[in-house]
Amino acid sequence: MKLHVTHETRYDYLPAVETAQHIAYLQPLNTRHQQLLSYSLDISPTPAHIRQTLDVFGNARCYFSLQTPHTTLTVVARSVVATVARALPASSISWEQTQTLFRYQSGGRFDAATEFVFASPFCPHSPEFAAYAQPSFAPGVSVLAAATDLMQRIHTDLMYESDSTQVNTPAVEALAQRKGVCQDFAHILIACLRAMGIPARYVSGYLLTEAAPGTVKLTGSDASHAWAAVYVPDLPPDERWCDLDPTNNRSGWHSPGEDYVTLAIGRDFSDVSPIRGVIHGGASHTLSVAVTVEPVPGDNQANLFIKEAP
Repeated sequence: MKLHVTHETRYDYLPAVETAQHIAYLQPLNTRHQQLLSYSLDISPTPAHIRQTLDVFGNARCYFSLQTPHTTLTVVARSVVATVARALPASSISWEQTQTLFRYQSGGRFDAATEFVFASPFCPHSPEFAAYAQPSFAPGVSVLAAATDLMQRIHTDLMYESDSTQVNTPAVEALAQRKGVCQDFAHILIACLRAMGIPARYVSGYLLTEAAPGTVKLTGSDASHAWAAVYVPDLPPDERWCDLDPTNNRSGWHSPGEDYVTLAIGRDFSDVSPIRGVIHGGASHTLSVAVTVEPVPGDNQANLFIKEAP
């Protein structure tokens, strides 16, 4: 599937911002499992300086600075991405074996996934996460089966409710109130997996949605999405991250489905927030975000690069 994504962010400031420095994570990943066909980033006012780099996780990030007073900042990212669906693979390694692999052992082999076992700002260690996760982790159950069961329980037990949490609401609070949004669901799943000693990471991206029957889908009516990924160490070295979306109870290998676009990966939201920065001035501001995800009609040949990859 080819998907076209438009992500528009607008800040209105009062009084004017004098100078600003920002980092944007708005360019989808280009991998063996997802091909970035085109990408553009339009920023107004025009930045005095702009630079594109890769972060420690391999995400594309854009640094830009504004050196003139401005009352409005508009950032529009446009992407065309080819995606593919892949079902979860077979795995037999138990969660106990996986846990043991990531316990410290003098002289033991280093695995880069180790950093995703530790607590992070939005996914701290808490006994509440371990207690909630425990029923999914029966003795001898495979790590992938346990993680999938945990995802399904979160989907069933928690209610998706817009505006029930804020961007900085602690995951343990969202778990306690049994409601939240996709970011909360992802953070809870990650924190629960880490509480059991299993590496888990945060995935930001987009999801193609359909208009309700009898209505027309409105431009800008979509939103960013978030889900999680669990590390399965008995799979091939480049194939060990399996994606789990507790908001929609969907899972897949490197993506929950071809209607998903992966934007960036990190320990939690704090690593990959779409735009963050530091401003001088602008004592108050309003933020508006509009996202549109729509299929590109016609040619499906872009999927061949994934299907034929070794």
